[in-house]
Parts: sequence; structure tokens; C-alpha cells
Amino acid sequence: MSFLSFFKGYKNFGIFFFVLCVVIITIIYNVLNVKQPLPIYQPGMVSEELVDSTIQYKLKYHKIADFSLINQNGETITQDTYKDKIYISDFFFTTCQTICPIMTDHMAIIQQEIINDDDIMLLSHTVTPKIDTVAQLKKYALEKGVIDRKWNLVTGDKKQIYELARKSYLAVKTDGNGDEYDMIHTENFMLIDKKRQIRGFYDGTKPEDIEQILEDIETLKYFGGS
Repeated sequence: MSFLSFFKGYKNFGIFFFVLCVVIITIIYNVLNVKQPLPIYQPGMVSEELVDSTIQYKLKYHKIADFSLINQNGETITQDTYKDKIYISDFFFTTCQTICPIMTDHMAIIQQEIINDDDIMLLSHTVTPKIDTVAQLKKYALEKGVIDRKWNLVTGDKKQIYELARKSYLAVKTDGNGDEYDMIHTENFMLIDKKRQIRGFYDGTKPEDIEQILEDIETLKYFGGS
């Protein structure tokens, strides 16, 4: 028997052994629950209905744009407020009687979970800034148990807020230009890392998605927050 024939005889055994090794490695990997980095969402990776047509082609370098808004205490809130922070963002309005109360209650749950973690903050943008003045946001914040150092409710220029929702956070399914007739109503929560990149989308009305956010925050922290 030639040397080559000898190894041909073990071909099937070799295939079996390779498959067995793959299965064993997969089982060990799942048992150990090895953490993997969260995806970095780009406009080109997200459903077209959530992305403004001007940025649908983008496959890299997407970040939350600079902003300047006013919080429940009349303070100016900018991207620098969230520098080197992981944060969760959403869009709401104080007079909403449908999904917003549920979303706000869920944000409050997250706030409680991250209360002692200085790396994590929350950011809620009103989509009815004419109604949601600083005084109205403060009243709402007090009713909902907002802790100022953890959670900013912000108002300001409607066009800026709506452009952030559509072109930065990729949170909205409707088109519009932020004029007086434009209205955003979305249940989406977005997880943003320390580099202002989107790392997750969640349904803010679902308890299971809130649990997932908390797990994903831990994953982000494991990898240094970015």
C-alpha cells in the first residue's frame, strides 16, 4: 500500500473528526457565553424606511450629529454633555397618552438600574417643542422621577430635533422637514456608545427589549464603551 493510499483510507475519518471538533468548539463557546462586540449601525445597514434618502448609501463613519438643546432645568445640553458617555436616546412628548407613558416608565426603570454608574446617561427629546417648554418638561420630570444628573429631557428648535431623529438616530419611519405640520411618533430607543455611534435599536414599549438594553450596556462596557 502506497503512502497516498494509506491517507485516502482515512479520508472519511478525517472529515468526521473535523466536524466533531467544530461541534465541540461551538458547544464550549456557547457554554462560556463569550461576549461579542455589538454591531455599529450605519445608515446602509438599517431598513430604508428608517433612513433619510440622503444618507441611505452610507456604510461607515455615521455618528450622532452635534446638537444644542435645552433641558428641564433651562440648561443648554450639547454633545459635550454626553462626551465619553454611553447613553440611551428616545423621542416623546409630554401630552402623549399612548406609547410615551410606557416608554417613560421604562426609561425610569433603566435610570434606576444605572443610577450608580457614571458612564451611563439618558436623553429624551420632545417632538412637540412648542408645547413642551422648559416649565412643562420640569413638571413632567418631577412627575416621572427624573434624576437630573442621569436624564435630560430636552426641547428646542423643532427642525433640529426632527433632523436628529431622522438623520442621526435613524429612529423614524416617516418623511418630513420639521415644519409645523410634521409629527414624529416612534417607540424606538437607541443605544449610543462613547464614540457617538449607534449600537442598538429597541422597542421602548416592550419589557424584554429593556432587559436587552441592560445586557447590551454591559457588553459595551466590557469592550470599553465603544
